Amino acid sequence: MLDFFTIFSKGGLVLWCFQGVRGPAATAPVNALIRSVLALGMGTAPLPQERGGNNSFTHEALTLKYKLDNQFELVFVVGFQKILTLTYVDKLIDDVHKEFRDKYRNEFQQKGALGLLNGTFDFKDDFMRLLRDAEESSKVRAPTVMKTFEQSLKSQKTVKCMIETRGEKPKEKVKNKKNKGSKKDGTEAVAAPSKASAGDKQLSAAGDKEELTKDEILQKNREEFFRRHMKAGEKSRSPKPDAQKEKGKKPRVWDLGNSNAKVLDYSNSATNGSAEACPVEEFDPDMALGDKNREPGRLYDLEYESDDEAEEEKVVQNPSKPSVKKGGLGGMFGMLKGLVGSKSLTREDMDPVLEKMKDHLIAKNVAAEIAVQLCESVAKKLEGKVMGTFTTVTSTVKQALQEALVQILQPQRRVDVLRDVMDAQRHRRPYVITFCGVNGVGKSTNLAKISFWLIENGFSVLIAACDTFRAGAVEQLRTHTRRLNALHPPESHGGRAMVQLYEKGYGKDAAGIAMEAISYARNQGFDVVLVDTAGRMQDNAPLMTALAKLIAVNAPDLVLFVGEALVGNEAVDQLVKFNKALADHSMAQTPRLIDGIVLTKFDTIDDKVGAAISMTYITSKPIVFVGTGQTYCDLRSLNAKAVVAALMKA
Repeated sequence: MLDFFTIFSKGGLVLWCFQGVRGPAATAPVNALIRSVLALGMGTAPLPQERGGNNSFTHEALTLKYKLDNQFELVFVVGFQKILTLTYVDKLIDDVHKEFRDKYRNEFQQKGALGLLNGTFDFKDDFMRLLRDAEESSKVRAPTVMKTFEQSLKSQKTVKCMIETRGEKPKEKVKNKKNKGSKKDGTEAVAAPSKASAGDKQLSAAGDKEELTKDEILQKNREEFFRRHMKAGEKSRSPKPDAQKEKGKKPRVWDLGNSNAKVLDYSNSATNGSAEACPVEEFDPDMALGDKNREPGRLYDLEYESDDEAEEEKVVQNPSKPSVKKGGLGGMFGMLKGLVGSKSLTREDMDPVLEKMKDHLIAKNVAAEIAVQLCESVAKKLEGKVMGTFTTVTSTVKQALQEALVQILQPQRRVDVLRDVMDAQRHRRPYVITFCGVNGVGKSTNLAKISFWLIENGFSVLIAACDTFRAGAVEQLRTHTRRLNALHPPESHGGRAMVQLYEKGYGKDAAGIAMEAISYARNQGFDVVLVDTAGRMQDNAPLMTALAKLIAVNAPDLVLFVGEALVGNEAVDQLVKFNKALADHSMAQTPRLIDGIVLTKFDTIDDKVGAAISMTYITSKPIVFVGTGQTYCDLRSLNAKAVVAALMKA
């Protein structure tokens, strides 16, 4: 049973309302729907509920389903108890929408806004009729009945077609083997039929078994020939004893390398960030920094150069474009007719354009499911809108899609790391950032880039080596620590090392190491703690449990998911399962989820930037950093317009 059904304008004027049960009015749930959903979706960006494709909203014990009418700026909302399963609600809201529009269409078109203020909408009888029809249609549906044997396709087969003639398939196999055999096989195949003919004379009285016996004899003779042939080959290839087999394993010595293995032995290096004990590494600073003209400490925006003239109208073309060959006044009037906005947009007009847009987004590495949902949401926003003068369907849809993509990439909550670090300084505690992600996406490398950026902004950094599983993970971070201290020596910062490494070796509990590192940073006065974790696949339950434990125990200020820009559909699966694992395995009542994204390897994808859309769409979390190269300066902030320009380029 329905609790209520209401029809109101987007300006907030209630046109008609139906109260199904006695109780509190529908004001509170409808206001919650407007604040949480409708107020966010007055533009062209997809609503949060529309991303799932259900147009439903839950408020306390009620489930609300809504439908928007963009032509007359109307909203249709139905509410019912969420414990009920009402299959006719979708049909009812569509029928009411159509009936209400058709009944009061002239009043809306002639009087406009005054028609809403002064009009009287007597819709109760029509609504009750539609409600009865919808309820009856749900009851009329009978359960599906299984087919009887007589109705199945198997009953139409005759007994003759189900009888297999024995011996036909072995004959075909023998013919195929004759064609594929070598020269020696051919000589044996000549001798085999003679033996088979002798067997035929002995078994001529066997009747129906004659063909079967012939095939068996042919098969046995062939198998025996192959058996003898293989034995002869094994005897001819007798292994030679290795008289000069060396014991043990010698390390490889490269021609241009150093033959002294002591240079590569860092096992005696001091731990817990003792930078003074680490050997000073000699390398080219220009190679590590890249751009010499950069401004120290500045995080540049991501740039993309787009040729607007070459890009314009290349993605899709208007299917209703008139032919130039018609010539004369007819061609000119046809062109004007295609440009002037004389009617409202319909789904049939937009479908060809949206189909090409969907294929274009998928080709640019946007996940297929998200591309479909995004085009569907744009279609719902534009359906019923009146086109402007001298605009085409293609340009209208493309403009709406661009605006939706920009709104998706612009976060609702901006993450300002420098501001948050200074706020933590005022409270005399370190600011903790945890990095997580799958294997091989560049967590340690981009952690070093972020460390360099923080150091250039005057903050001291402690790197916690919590990847105790991957071989070489600690040594990789130690190398980055030595290089960063060489670029920013302690002499330039009052004798204090700006970056140190806290590590306890391999095979230890990552959550315990992170807790000790945070305590060490608090005692030593470090500004930021960067926690490096082991890469793990999203389907590995034990490793995901360990990651949830590390985050729940240490409560970092920022949890960053590191993902590469090369992936398409995989990005959605990774983010969804990482968030789900953090929620399922967390011990807190309100689990800590991913706060932001670090998008790596952005310099390897040219204009296939769809992974940025997929990641922000599925989580509504901002992309905080973008990795664009191999030097410490190759770190950027996301520029939404630049990414959309690359995405829409033909």
